[in-house]
Amino acid sequence: MKADLNKLYHNLGYQFSNPELLITALTHRSYSAVRATAKVDLSATLNTPTKTLDFGVNNERLEFLGDAALGYVITEEIYNKFQQLSEHELTLMRANLVRGTSLSELARSVNLGGHIRLGQGERLSGGQTRDSILADAMEAVFGAILLDGGIEHLRKVVCFLFKERMDNMQEMPVQDCKTRLQEILQARALALPVYSIIEITGQAHQQIFTVECKVEELDLSVQFQASSRKAAEKLAAEGILTALEDGADV
Repeated sequence: MKADLNKLYHNLGYQFSNPELLITALTHRSYSAVRATAKVDLSATLNTPTKTLDFGVNNERLEFLGDAALGYVITEEIYNKFQQLSEHELTLMRANLVRGTSLSELARSVNLGGHIRLGQGERLSGGQTRDSILADAMEAVFGAILLDGGIEHLRKVVCFLFKERMDNMQEMPVQDCKTRLQEILQARALALPVYSIIEITGQAHQQIFTVECKVEELDLSVQFQASSRKAAEKLAAEGILTALEDGADV
């Protein structure tokens, strides 16, 4: 490869035993769609013989795996690190850490965009700097590390890459999701979201609230449950924020 993967290894704090996993993690579907097979010379930077790789495979399956693995590792780390926080506060903290914008910022910090393999159209349109492509590739890399080295190696990488972000979380509270959603909609001259209680179940001392958050102008709505109306509203707001990051037109 033209890109020096050793630099990426350094930035990630991890060296792959099987570099083909990393290459797959860096292969966007736009690239695999136009190439059935390609030869990649890994010998210059990785001291391995030239291999023929199947680029009909892209990084979407690794992205799926990495998303789940990252969520687990982050959950366990903040559970142990912030023992004074409630379930709801931990949920908001995890959502803030693994949301698309955070992952795209992390991808930029390790210069992942310079290594992503894109089709010509995506490349010419600046796909290597697009938040969604960067975030997806970052998750795929986490999935590749899990397969290559196991959960403990992935944990070390995640703790290394997320250390500053988690330390900052301790020093300042996570911004309320409802406030963040309101600011985003107001900045685009859109109506504020509407929160509605859909259902209340359980005994009076142990109620579960199901709340819907709806943004009519964007035709978006989500429902979440929590042990209080306030907590359910915040989770629903986070759900809308996630939907917006995943491609809704704001």
